[in-house]
Amino acid sequence: MDLFTYEETKMYFYENRLKTYSGWPFEDGCACTSENMAKAGFIHTPSENSPDTAQCFFCLKELEGWEPEDDPVKEHKVHSPACSFITLKKSVNELTVEEVIKLQKEREKFLVKKKCNHIIERFEDAAKSRRAELIKMAMD
Repeated sequence: MDLFTYEETKMYFYENRLKTYSGWPFEDGCACTSENMAKAGFIHTPSENSPDTAQCFFCLKELEGWEPEDDPVKEHKVHSPACSFITLKKSVNELTVEEVIKLQKEREKFLVKKKCNHIIERFEDAAKSRRAELIKMAMD
């Protein structure tokens, strides 16, 4: 995987994250406006059953069930304290090349972990199914 393709890095920028918020249910008078969500690193990833689902582009933490008073930065820090993006002390535009490389390497760790967890879950599901088949065969 190439670390620095446009697709891999475009969500580092607020404007690109903000563009994902079509149909976001919280706006005027709410703490979790699309602007505040995007500032906190979230992109809007709605589903048919969850129109308020948002995912951090960096750590991939997905949250839903937002309330109008929820502060996106606080929620992000509570649910994903290891996310390096939410703990940045400066704007992405102010980062040095070395800092960008280090940050992207951290992001790659989250991507690999998510992929591995998905593969492990599929394996465990298959193993559970196979065990059930073997038990059924043994009982017949």
